[in-house]
Amino acid sequence: MTKKVYIRSYGCQMNEYDAAKMADLLHAAQGYEPTADVEQADLVLFNTCSIREKAAHKVFSDLGRVKALKDKGVLIGVGGCVASQEGAAIVERAPYVDLVFGPQTLHRLPQLIERRLAEQQPQVDISFPEIEKFDHLPPARVTGPTAFVSIMEGCSKYCSYCVVPYTRGDEVSRPLDDVLAEIADLGARGVREVTLLGQNVNAWRGTIGADGGPADFALLIECVAALPGIERIRYTTSHPNEFTPRLIEVYARVPQLASHLHLPVQHGSDRILGAMKRGYTVLQYKSIVRRLRALRPQLSLSTDFIVGFPGETDADHALTLKLIDEIGFDASFSFVFSPRPGTPAANLHDDTPQALKLQRLQQVQARIEANAQRIAASRVGTVQRILVEGPSRRPGAQGPELMGRTACNRIVNFAGPAELIGRMIDLRITEALPHSLRGAAWPAAAAAAQRTGESGCASAADSRATP
Repeated sequence: MTKKVYIRSYGCQMNEYDAAKMADLLHAAQGYEPTADVEQADLVLFNTCSIREKAAHKVFSDLGRVKALKDKGVLIGVGGCVASQEGAAIVERAPYVDLVFGPQTLHRLPQLIERRLAEQQPQVDISFPEIEKFDHLPPARVTGPTAFVSIMEGCSKYCSYCVVPYTRGDEVSRPLDDVLAEIADLGARGVREVTLLGQNVNAWRGTIGADGGPADFALLIECVAALPGIERIRYTTSHPNEFTPRLIEVYARVPQLASHLHLPVQHGSDRILGAMKRGYTVLQYKSIVRRLRALRPQLSLSTDFIVGFPGETDADHALTLKLIDEIGFDASFSFVFSPRPGTPAANLHDDTPQALKLQRLQQVQARIEANAQRIAASRVGTVQRILVEGPSRRPGAQGPELMGRTACNRIVNFAGPAELIGRMIDLRITEALPHSLRGAAWPAAAAAAQRTGESGCASAADSRATP
């Protein structure tokens, strides 16, 4: 009888990548098949995130919901950043947990399961074996034309509010050859778009060959672009301090590099950025954006904001709103500050009322939503290059539809045959909805004349479709 594993993953795309690798690893080593029904599982894994407030509390709440499954012999495991933080304390508080493992030890899951069954004792492994895990993971199971590829682990920035360096360790880069081999294999199996992942992905460093010279993130992107089959490249999450002139210049040389960038700024006040220990000023951040948009005028920008950081004043908050308008962000992950145990910011005096913080958060989100709607409306009538990823989540008026994504990271739904899945096509944008676009097939001849390609999303002025 086939064993089944239920994996619930919280948080960032790194966690999504890790969860997929857990499923691949358990399938290759012990024959587990994934299931979306926890009641059908033989193994339940929670892949946790410690970024948000009360993260550990939420994990124990979820554990309580599956405790009854132990009576059926189900194994229960906790992985990810909360596991790295709490370690054996998880088992002390919830003795029915069988496995506790960190982001760097997920590759040891089969051995941990075997030891748990043999010794009849919970297994805890939250060590930091640097990059070892990538040498023990099986090839990914390709399920569509897009894929995530983790190119580094950890973070060495030590922002005052962030727990990631303590849960994932310092920055460690995968070797260049290993990254390229994985992506080449994905390209050979039909993947057309890859997203390079890392906590600070543009801090990646490597070497060319065994005795070669240094390689930076810009060179890695150029190498990936040269691989057969790879038509589009994205990456996340980047850090302004690692945005070198060479990386900016890549946007002029590599058309496969998507015209969308997630570049966290966190705040619009230099005083608050200093307290956060971000290491740059607002002017430096805006300079990066200015130089990028000189090369890619239609570059779409998303970011992260922390609202209500200790000591934030009305004037500081006003500077954040001003920055949103100046940059024109069209998406954001924005949160109210929550102190993370063990971080310097957790000890800062904070006398801003929670209600005021929530009010400021709503203002930030409303300002960015207005930008998003304005930018989406400007796409109507343009021709965009779309990678068709699969069926739409919701059927259209005339039945099932397909969905794809523009170079500037906009979802587009449209009517078309299933044979288009996995292909790059041109669509004329016909409608802007709150969180997606609608499109219609664009004749090949017109597309060849009017497409903007991967160098940028078309603007309403330079690619307006003819009636």
